[in-house]
Amino acid sequence: MKVLICGKLADEGVDLLRKQPQIEVDTRGELSVEELCQIIGDVDGLIVRSDTLVTAEAIERGGRLRVVGRAGTGVDNIDVEAATRRGIVVMNAAASNTVTTAEHTLAMLLSLARYTPQANASLKNGRWERKRFLGIEISNKTLGIIGMGKIGSAVASRAIGLKMNVIAYDPFLTREAAARIGVELVSLDELYSRADFISIHTPLTPETRNLVGPSAFEKMRQGVRIINCARGGLIDEEALYNAIVSGRVAGAALDVFAQEPPPPNHPLLKLDQVICTPHLGASTQEAQIGVAVTIAEQMIDFLINGTVRGAVNVPSINADLLAEIQPYLTLGEKIASFHSQAFGEALREVNIEYSGEVTEFDVRPITQAILVGLLSPVIEGINFVNASIIAEERGIRVSELKSRKARDFADMITVRTVHDSKQSEVAGALFGRSQPRIVRINGFYLEAIPKGHMILLWNEDKPGVLGGITTYLGNNNINIGRLYLGRKEIGGTAIALIQVDTPLTPEIIAGLERLPKVISARQVKL
Repeated sequence: MKVLICGKLADEGVDLLRKQPQIEVDTRGELSVEELCQIIGDVDGLIVRSDTLVTAEAIERGGRLRVVGRAGTGVDNIDVEAATRRGIVVMNAAASNTVTTAEHTLAMLLSLARYTPQANASLKNGRWERKRFLGIEISNKTLGIIGMGKIGSAVASRAIGLKMNVIAYDPFLTREAAARIGVELVSLDELYSRADFISIHTPLTPETRNLVGPSAFEKMRQGVRIINCARGGLIDEEALYNAIVSGRVAGAALDVFAQEPPPPNHPLLKLDQVICTPHLGASTQEAQIGVAVTIAEQMIDFLINGTVRGAVNVPSINADLLAEIQPYLTLGEKIASFHSQAFGEALREVNIEYSGEVTEFDVRPITQAILVGLLSPVIEGINFVNASIIAEERGIRVSELKSRKARDFADMITVRTVHDSKQSEVAGALFGRSQPRIVRINGFYLEAIPKGHMILLWNEDKPGVLGGITTYLGNNNINIGRLYLGRKEIGGTAIALIQVDTPLTPEIIAGLERLPKVISARQVKL
């Protein structure tokens, strides 16, 4: 079997692979998409760092490809959906970067507070400017953390040790779990208004892209300092530049950029108030060895022993059972991801009901898939191995109910959640034993293919409402692919689930909600 390594992997990991007589190792530098497509045809396993893009085209060209390993946490450079369709396992080394990224975040925070890089450069240029670099103490300052996954939690514990007051925003963290960590859970707006420093630790998704933008900066207190050691694209870089120039933001420390490397003329690089590092969050000797050894061991276990560990798209079960329950895994994750995006709010309980033929299987892997779908929009590094553990750490109660008696369909999975202020339900079924469908949303029946860009609309069931919605979308050059409708009674509340060809801007969504008789609109990407 052939394993291709793209990019620099620590020798300890490469040596582990080379010691396996069944495995041939081919090491390359970072490859372009075109270069990868040319050589991937005879590869069984692929290991990449962050700079090699594993696109749908590359996956299709990989005729023998069985597994893709990311030597690190984020898999946004891998088309996971295309790999899943081909039955290719995608795995990562999720835990290996936690400490090093947290420590780099604290280093950036301290550098922001004391102007360390600027003072170092000034002195080396022959100047002695003590008065110019008047810093601030971090003791008793308030640190706001957006996203309390493993890295965010590690940053919090270290900041508390430095006598900072830590507040956090995370829609899937309970107040009880936050109290155990020692942080105060607040709304995002309150975090913006109170924090002296803000550090971001969320995955990059369509929902979190440009999360910190113009409206966010307007809510922040004067003189706030921003740190991003998570993902480029979480901060609107133009808006950050304007906020620094205006004086709203006193400084920023950036380890990541929307485009990497950033162009030499990038406006933020020209500001003295901005500290930059070239994506060094995971760049310690210990972390590099850790991710290399972890991904190598996982690759060996899969290729030689058939054991799946650390996968982001399949659970850790044997191949035969995986083939049987794969349609249910897909269904569970799809309806849960829809649920999370449509009803995302502070999550307290998850109650899963399995009915019909699905109860003949061990449903624990399906429950893991559901938790991945629910939590992955806000928690980076969650996968089929650690999903239940992370839910428990966050104080989210998870229950399963199995009923052999079929309900409305031969197989049905229902996900009910309890939030701070509401309860929600999404149910799904398999059509033809393999095609997932959403069949019920909060008691409204419909049959929808969970795929692509979707708009969930609640509206009054009155004549002309649907016509106004479709006309509005057409006037905004939005093409409708499919339209699914549901209602409980004539003249009451109705839902419309609309599949569209392109995503809607926040302005278009806001315009939908202003239409007559429209109650609310949410956008979902599956």
